[in-house]
Amino acid sequence: MDTTLVFGASLKPNRYSNLVIHRLVGQGIKTEAFGLKSGIIGGVQVKTKIEDFQNIQTITLYLNPNNQKGYYDAIIGLRPRRVIFNPGTENPDFQRLLESQGIEAQVACTLVLLATGQY
Repeated sequence: MDTTLVFGASLKPNRYSNLVIHRLVGQGIKTEAFGLKSGIIGGVQVKTKIEDFQNIQTITLYLNPNNQKGYYDAIIGLRPRRVIFNPGTENPDFQRLLESQGIEAQVACTLVLLATGQY
């Protein structure tokens, strides 16, 4: 089964990253989460170390472009099949870098993709 990593997960229930974890789990999608603070969201452990992840097929980003810069190498190193740039995370430079590494860069809203069956 494909695994999705929510990158920039927030423990605050009103944040989109938090909501998307609940939606992914609710649709039976294997979900992992990376954030600055550890905790549990919808039964998913939020981890704070990139080294804790492997076999990730999709990364859905919830970090603004400035905060993404420090994670470029780590995200590429996970070798996902695709990275979804949610609204507010669009980053043409990082998108080009991912594509040059053979990783699909998709500008979309994960919540919309899930709601419309396009995920």
